[in-house]
Amino acid sequence: MSEAPRPVRVAERPPTDRPRERLNALGPSALSDAELLALILRTGTANEDVLGFASRVLSALGGLGTISRMHASELVAVPGIGPATAAEIVAALELGRRAAQRLGEERPLILRAADAAALLGPGLAHLEQERCVVLLLDRKHRVLREVVVGMGGISHAPMEPREVFAAALREPGVAAVLVAHNHPSGDATPSREDRAITRRLADGASLLGIEFLDHVIVASSGWASIRHGE
Repeated sequence: MSEAPRPVRVAERPPTDRPRERLNALGPSALSDAELLALILRTGTANEDVLGFASRVLSALGGLGTISRMHASELVAVPGIGPATAAEIVAALELGRRAAQRLGEERPLILRAADAAALLGPGLAHLEQERCVVLLLDRKHRVLREVVVGMGGISHAPMEPREVFAAALREPGVAAVLVAHNHPSGDATPSREDRAITRRLADGASLLGIEFLDHVIVASSGWASIRHGE
């Protein structure tokens, strides 16, 4: 009888498929629940790598929502999860709850392009590569989450409507979106491509019933609003 194939370990995957590298490059919001859990679990089992193990744990326990309500003593009943790992999972989820509570009290309000530029400019304006982000907003235009939806080179980063709206549809309570990206050249003047993708995003938002607030470009020289010509 032939032996079962050895599972591919995370360290053997391409860097773009490794949770830690993806988190460092794209930010935590770009990772799936399984990838985030895998970072806490750290190791898999004899028959599966840590990503497979994390996916199985989520499936067996009914997803992240169920896990977030479980006590450490319940988590250790899952084969492969010891007391130390169970405590780390419970602690991480509690930190997330507390952070969400604080953010709910202090979430930035985005009423115009200048608000978005003030929020995003310090993190985007001086990057050497283009990065595209979307601000997911509630009905009062308070920020629910900032999500990286594209990264590129010096002069171009892809911003596909499907990535923008997939992020919006995954986040509960999203009523509006604002997209932004940086120009490493230092010139915030919108290009023809910038204006074209803005039209596509506005059309897509209209079809989905989501308010499209603006597309803001930030650069070392300043910022620009495509929708409002500021």
